Amino acid sequence: MKRIIALALAATLSSATYAATETYVIDSNHSKPRFEYSHFGYSTQLNRFDTANGTITIDRAAKTGSVDVVIDAKSVDTGYPLFNGHIQGEDFFNTEKYPTITFKSDKLKFDGDKLVAVDGNLTVKGITKPVTLTVTSFLCMPHPIVKKDACGANASVVIKRSEFNMPKYTPYVSDEVTLSIPVEAIKQ
Repeated sequence: MKRIIALALAATLSSATYAATETYVIDSNHSKPRFEYSHFGYSTQLNRFDTANGTITIDRAAKTGSVDVVIDAKSVDTGYPLFNGHIQGEDFFNTEKYPTITFKSDKLKFDGDKLVAVDGNLTVKGITKPVTLTVTSFLCMPHPIVKKDACGANASVVIKRSEFNMPKYTPYVSDEVTLSIPVEAIKQ
């Protein structure tokens, strides 16, 4: 009898632990990754991608989770259609061959209860590099419009575009690029 109670208790605890993991689907209407770089030292250019999708899983009590973001590189928006085409060419994103940019992680870093970073792999132009996204804000709460729980975050990392086979025009156009990923996701 004690064995049956112990098994029932173990099953209950494991299902409670499993239930703590929540899955969120990225809202592409409110998740527009951006990248910025120095243009000849004159100014910092800020561009974005109009389409990003993916999922986030998180167990806030266990401080674990995963992130899977897929950015449509063909959705790049520089504000100038001719430059959009140029930046999708072979010298830069080469979107005909590499239509997506991905970030995948299963390591979230917390400082107390605050999510502060996400370690993962960034793949651009078929080249994968480990990166750490610094999280500057993270909030989960009921969404007032969709009436479901939602999470949002702002995360960024500085990368070198030459490491992703995009060195054209360096050093005039900076090798360092800041990739920012603002994300909102709805609980499933």
